[in-house]
Amino acid sequence: MASIFTKIINREIPAHIVAENDMAIAFMDIRPLQKGHTLIVPKVEVDKLFDLPSDVYIALWSFAANVARAIEKTVPCNRVGVTVYGLEVPHAHIHLIPIQREGDMDFSKPMTNVDNDELAGLASNIAKAL
Repeated sequence: MASIFTKIINREIPAHIVAENDMAIAFMDIRPLQKGHTLIVPKVEVDKLFDLPSDVYIALWSFAANVARAIEKTVPCNRVGVTVYGLEVPHAHIHLIPIQREGDMDFSKPMTNVDNDELAGLASNIAKAL
């Protein structure tokens, strides 16, 4: 069965897409830790990040770096934190999270409430900064 991320890639379910290329897609996390929390997902459905083919793995991180720079230009933050958990969806992905301090990346804390319109605006502004 296709993961929820594959369904987003295939446009079977909606998402606030920030950027996309042949190997990866970036979209807003609908349950963000911080405003601007963006997911970077390879288009090939592989459960574990380190099981990706080398070319996809390298391209994914390059893509993530470009998106992170755009997030920093768009969302006030000290830096963009990077996390790879991969437990919640069986499809490799990278979390890019605008942070002010270490505790801003604590996944045990409640998620930030960001409405659909604000997510759309953030996605559009980050995309423009690319």
